[in-house]
Amino acid sequence: MPRLRISAISYLNTAPLMWDFEHGDAGSNFQIEYTVPSACAAALAQNRADIGIIPAFTYAEIPGLVVLPDVAIAAKDRVRSILLVSKKPIKDVETVATDSSSRTSVALLKVLFGKFLGGQRQLKPHPPVLDAMLRQHDAALLIGDAALQVPPDSRYLLYDLAHEWRERTGRPFVFAFWAVRLEALAGQPRGLDLARIFQHSRDHGLQAESIATIAREWSAKLLLSQDDIRHYLTENIHYHLDKENRAGLELFLEYSRELGLIRELPELRFLVPAASGNASK
Repeated sequence: MPRLRISAISYLNTAPLMWDFEHGDAGSNFQIEYTVPSACAAALAQNRADIGIIPAFTYAEIPGLVVLPDVAIAAKDRVRSILLVSKKPIKDVETVATDSSSRTSVALLKVLFGKFLGGQRQLKPHPPVLDAMLRQHDAALLIGDAALQVPPDSRYLLYDLAHEWRERTGRPFVFAFWAVRLEALAGQPRGLDLARIFQHSRDHGLQAESIATIAREWSAKLLLSQDDIRHYLTENIHYHLDKENRAGLELFLEYSRELGLIRELPELRFLVPAASGNASK
């Protein structure tokens, strides 16, 4: 029986989610490929992956997906890794160079401009090199590890987009979650409990000793202190798709539909426990 194919993200914020796959034996049951968020969604859409941690925005565009319950990459307020770096106040920004590795972050920026900041701006995809991005644009959208490496005492104005969303809506923001192609589960063992596997990996990855290991491993890669990484993973990122986070996700998708960024408001369907046959609800 072929192993299920996982498309995962090669960013610091997914390290706790992948703990059992990289440090335990969960990985032996799956075929894993690492990429950027937007490519995870493309892999699912093109049947090159069965499970992917996809940008929340792309869930509306790919039919036949179900969400693994209670696992997400979200922020209750400041996230630090979704950053608008600007040469002028955000209300005066006219052009933005965007790192398009995450379509949800670009869509969030469009929602903030379209709903709260006077209308859409000119956005242009660009490789995530800050100096080059700002050479011909008022601001740059950086995500993931590139955003974390922008010093807080930068000479530019820094806008944390999760905080900007929270300030205007009163809700947290969900950036990504695990989604599964429902048809990929046909022929898999009836007792396969994907929800439990991925939830347990998250739980083990958030244990204090696991966070300490991740901080040691990533500190040299990102040139950040271990304390900074620990704080980011335990205070800035929230890894549960709880009731409050789900409300924030639904509002974001609703605004995206209002602005014409997605055609229809998708129903959030979740994978039910294996004992129920891996159906959706």
